[in-house]
Amino acid sequence: MGNLRKQSDRQLQLTSIIVGVAAFISLIWAIGLIGKGIWQLSQPASKTAENSQNIPDFARVPGVATGVFNYGGSTAWASLRLAVDSVIQSERPELQLRYLQPQNEPPGSKPGIGMLLKGKLAFVQSSHPLSPKEHKLAKQQGLKLKQVAVAVDSIAVAVHPKLDLPGLTLPQLQAIYTGKVSNWREVGGADLPITVYSLPPSTGDMVDIFQQKILQDRQFSLNVKFIPTTTQALRQLANNPGGIHYDSTAAIVSQCTIKLLPLGLKRDDLVAPYQKPLVPAADCPQRRNKSNFEALRTAQYPLTHYLYVVFLENEGNKSQIGQAYANFLLTPQGQKLIAKTGFVPLD
Repeated sequence: MGNLRKQSDRQLQLTSIIVGVAAFISLIWAIGLIGKGIWQLSQPASKTAENSQNIPDFARVPGVATGVFNYGGSTAWASLRLAVDSVIQSERPELQLRYLQPQNEPPGSKPGIGMLLKGKLAFVQSSHPLSPKEHKLAKQQGLKLKQVAVAVDSIAVAVHPKLDLPGLTLPQLQAIYTGKVSNWREVGGADLPITVYSLPPSTGDMVDIFQQKILQDRQFSLNVKFIPTTTQALRQLANNPGGIHYDSTAAIVSQCTIKLLPLGLKRDDLVAPYQKPLVPAADCPQRRNKSNFEALRTAQYPLTHYLYVVFLENEGNKSQIGQAYANFLLTPQGQKLIAKTGFVPLD
């Protein structure tokens, strides 16, 4: 009897240790993600404020260089480019902007910054903050990079509309993309193999942020299918009931052929990147889902991040137009146009 009691006590102690370790791991993950979210959404605030200069609209933005200027960068900015750039050029005809793609690789923030350092672009629309490596490459060439935050976006996780799943925790998302989970039944879904999609790591953009926040220095599974563009990835997903893909919320929230999943640290803490209730695929395009501005602005949704205009300092007209472009977006007129495209304005 005494031995049984001792064995029972040891089992209780072991159970307490396991529960304690699990709680500690969840706490560390939470602290890391919350800390990064708060830091990313508060750090550039003073920089954006000093750059806005209280300029009310595009017509009164000073220091706009005259001529034709090439720019490039993130595909997540596509809807913003369509909404904003035509208005800028209509109201400021002295300025002509031309989007330039890289020749031998998919477009993205990282290739765009590379083209900027080679003198091919005047500024870059970036979905991730400048990395120490990018600052170092610039310094080696006697150049200095500058970034200005102009809006908030987030990473959304999309699946086929018919997949019945309330959402995913961040550890589950990590397990899927590192290959530890390969069937939807392992995370509460149907008995269906998971097909994992991602944009190529070479684009930077969402991939860099996803690797930092979700993979946390782990490697992608060898089964991940890298798709060159968002459009191609969504087509694949629409035809694959077991597929999963992540991308810019603003770029995919209104799409009719996919469904976005709520995310959270725990099952009882899931937050949707869209405004509830979810608009079903059958009601689209008459009605479309919209970004959950409040959850993104306050970083309640766990995968929020800034969008940046990146340019070189002290490089004449190119620096001038880069700063002016950031100032266009930071005016009240620019921020209203940003909101219409599904991104979250800073004000």
